[in-house]
Amino acid sequence: MTWVIVAVIVILVLLVGYVILAYNGLVRTRNRIDNAHSQIDVQLKRRYDLIPNLVETVKGYAAHERSTFEAVTNARAQAMQAQEGGSPAQQAQAENMLSGTLKSLFAVAEQYPDLKANQNFLNLQEELTSTEDRIAYARQFYNDTVLSYNTRIQSFPPNLLAGMFHFTEREYFEGDPEAQGPVEVQF
Repeated sequence: MTWVIVAVIVILVLLVGYVILAYNGLVRTRNRIDNAHSQIDVQLKRRYDLIPNLVETVKGYAAHERSTFEAVTNARAQAMQAQEGGSPAQQAQAENMLSGTLKSLFAVAEQYPDLKANQNFLNLQEELTSTEDRIAYARQFYNDTVLSYNTRIQSFPPNLLAGMFHFTEREYFEGDPEAQGPVEVQF
């Protein structure tokens, strides 16, 4: 009879240990998602800070391209607004729009040989390109972490704990496939 009690106690200890480990793993992954999202925010803020300098530099050379400058400025404002209170899907949509207007700005800059040789413009373009790469990496890391988390909360038996403790699926930070094409600029 005592071996039955010992076996039940061992099984209960193992079960409690599993529950603790599974719960802590879900919390760790959820926190990793929050951290990954904040890293995207850091890179987006860097981008937002660079854009006004880039626009002002190009403006000096291409004063008559007012609609392009306004489009970039408006897209930046919308992206900043989405960052403050939007879901990852809303943020991604606003960021994709901003990326498209930046492509237009660079297309305008291509029309001005003196601007392309301007050191300030080249430095800003390099900084923005570097920032875009960092944003892409941060988005990929975020989405990979969301994939891992969503898979864990949907798999058995962690899904039982996830349901009990209200772990819910997270949204991906997705790009717009239509925004990936070339930008057309008409003069």
